Amino acid sequence: MSNASHQASAEPRMTPAVQWLIAANVGVYFLQLTLLGAPIVFGALGLDPSRLSSEWWTPLTYMFVHAGLLHITFNLFALWMFGPRVEAAWSAKAFTWFYLWCGLGGALAHLLLSNGSSLVGASAAVSGVLLAYALRWPDEEVYLFGAIPMRSRWLVVWMIGINLVMGITSNSTSSGIAWFSHLGGLAFGWIYLRVMSFGGLDGFRRWVSPVPDEPEDAFRAVPRSRTRRQRADRGDGIDDIVAKSNALATRPARPALLPRVEDREKRAAERLNLVLDKISKHGMESLTNEELKLLEDASRTLRDS
Repeated sequence: MSNASHQASAEPRMTPAVQWLIAANVGVYFLQLTLLGAPIVFGALGLDPSRLSSEWWTPLTYMFVHAGLLHITFNLFALWMFGPRVEAAWSAKAFTWFYLWCGLGGALAHLLLSNGSSLVGASAAVSGVLLAYALRWPDEEVYLFGAIPMRSRWLVVWMIGINLVMGITSNSTSSGIAWFSHLGGLAFGWIYLRVMSFGGLDGFRRWVSPVPDEPEDAFRAVPRSRTRRQRADRGDGIDDIVAKSNALATRPARPALLPRVEDREKRAAERLNLVLDKISKHGMESLTNEELKLLEDASRTLRDS
């Protein structure tokens, strides 16, 4: 695996969520070695595709079970090395959900692409944490296997490549490593971070369905009951709205793993600019009811600010 270089500014070496996850993994491993034994723990918590219908909880619990000392040491060292800095940038709750989500991605990939073998270990969840670290600090220097220096972004590229090649060319039953599970954790981590960069599911839905540039009813006339005075009132604040919208749209974007208010404002300004461009081309009477409402909301927000 890899070892992150120490920062001049002191980063937290242990955070609540990482501490809890490490403790949970160590606790389960202790039960494997002492009170219950590995067969009982594997049978109750490990993911066995043939028993999934009756043991529905195992796609979540499998990531707290490990096959041996080297397996758990490898995963928990990577979690301890990269997890606290990511958690400090987010929050304990957000980090925990992200970790579990990546683990579920590993379970799904294993169920879809494996040959029916059982699955244990936190590797998929930890792979998602490494992806989050690399996307947040892509130029951070890390050490592959503790000896080979590389930037964190290339570590993730190397992980994707080696897991893809080994997953295709090897058999998980004979090798004992669930390569496709690691890829599932990386894929689910990327999806999570991508959706969050749009402001969550609501922001993502707004992004994939913007205000149409030229809808079918773009040239439909506004009902005659709308008076010239009402149209003039709407036009009074257009110049101010344009100025504020342009200021938001041209504000330099800052990369983030979690939603930022500035990003939501910028996307709203871009949608508003579509409406304003339409007004400049075809006039106020070409607006649809939805576009008129968007313009009214922007005008109201401007007056209240």
